[in-house]
Amino acid sequence: MTKGEASKGRIDPELWNAFEAAAATGGALCARGGDPSRWIAEEWSAAGISIDTRTLKPGDIFVALRDARDGHEFLNNAFEAGAAAALVARAPDDAPEGAPLLVVGDTLEGLRDLAKAARLRNFGKRIAVTGSAGKTSTKEILRAILSSAGTVHAADKSFNNHWGVPLTLARLPMHSEFGVFEIGMNHPGEITPLTELVRPHAAIVTTVAAAHLEFFKSVEEIAEAKAEIFSGLARGGVAVLPFDNDYFELLKKRAEQAGAASFVTFGEKDGADFQLLHYRADGAGARLEVRIKGKEREFSVGIPGRHQALNMLAALAAADAVGAPLEPAIDALSSVTPAEGRGARSEIEVEGGTATLIDESYNANPASMTAAIGLLGATAPQGNGRRIAILGEMLELGPEGPELHKILEKALVAARVDRVYAAGKLMRHLWDDLPADMRGLYADDAVGMVGPVLDAVSPGDIVMVKGSNASKVSAVARALKERSSNRNEEKESRA
Repeated sequence: MTKGEASKGRIDPELWNAFEAAAATGGALCARGGDPSRWIAEEWSAAGISIDTRTLKPGDIFVALRDARDGHEFLNNAFEAGAAAALVARAPDDAPEGAPLLVVGDTLEGLRDLAKAARLRNFGKRIAVTGSAGKTSTKEILRAILSSAGTVHAADKSFNNHWGVPLTLARLPMHSEFGVFEIGMNHPGEITPLTELVRPHAAIVTTVAAAHLEFFKSVEEIAEAKAEIFSGLARGGVAVLPFDNDYFELLKKRAEQAGAASFVTFGEKDGADFQLLHYRADGAGARLEVRIKGKEREFSVGIPGRHQALNMLAALAAADAVGAPLEPAIDALSSVTPAEGRGARSEIEVEGGTATLIDESYNANPASMTAAIGLLGATAPQGNGRRIAILGEMLELGPEGPELHKILEKALVAARVDRVYAAGKLMRHLWDDLPADMRGLYADDAVGMVGPVLDAVSPGDIVMVKGSNASKVSAVARALKERSSNRNEEKESRA
């Protein structure tokens, strides 16, 4: 029996109990008794942690964070949803009678304390991922390939900020063999406290490119910020670096200064430890020829896109660095599929037949936008179908925003895109530069494109949707899926 097989039957039904959580946070255990003025100690156990009563599961600890809203306002909702206890900064007078509370000075710090304690009691390996693009995809690839070697803990969503990372770590079961943590930022100094909390055994930088330039003077400053991830490496930790990137030497130097014990590289250039030699689109996936630590091999993967192939090599490099066997990890790549909003493909019903939707609508920057356009170009339409790009504007790019939109025209031409539908003021800079026969529609906002796009898509078309979250371009992808679902329901009702 392998290590992975042995771990599959082992679960942690109790994530935290009252006394462990109190010891970790230094908080006070209490619950209101029958006498409204009397608070008593309360024992409890919890199977999970939640910061949102809308998604809270029975048996979770509810953490009353103060963010856009004060979580203490939702205490009653949490217990109505079945919360086992609540981590609070005060014992509210209107707390439900008998509701177990753990009172701390600050709930975000309390969550961080739980996260640190969860890390210290777990003896598995931790991998942290950052980069200007590909963080979530790489996290999901790691989840899949590490599952062949043991139990894996990772956030289901893109929880990569000041509360998302500690929440994910605080949920780490004691017996998980691997933990994968996505770490994001849009300002200097944000990654350092998060990686020092996680203390990864391997840290990946997927790429460095223009993103969040509104908050940085240059891409080099972005590279410096991404390099913060190495400051938290555990003793003996490995830095996983993008060999082709313009800032490779800077990243390597910062990793050395942070005390990385070793380095492993991935990329397409000769000299990379995990090198992509050849990429070939293959239906909904791809066929890769690679050289791994000097040995050439070929295999199929379930996610298309040259950029995704590099994310897979980064994940393989990190998995190898923390001791996961390579062969089962490579085998697992054939069944990996794109995450929702990050290249997931679906056949959609349109008038007279079907089209293909490539949903890349979860956020965008110039690097990920160019990669998505390249993916569209590598996908062949059926019959008389066309390549259609639905683009929402890219935000947080500062003064360079107009030019960074404008230069997308070269990628669209190279990808042989037939029609472009563009939304948002910044996309106007691209629209004005497009060849006349490529112009589908420009709109001030993405919602205004929904109707025209629904009317325009024909059988055989390949439709790719991409833009920053705030551009709301996901509404177009959602409308295409909903219309397809409605058409399918109508077909079934007539059958």
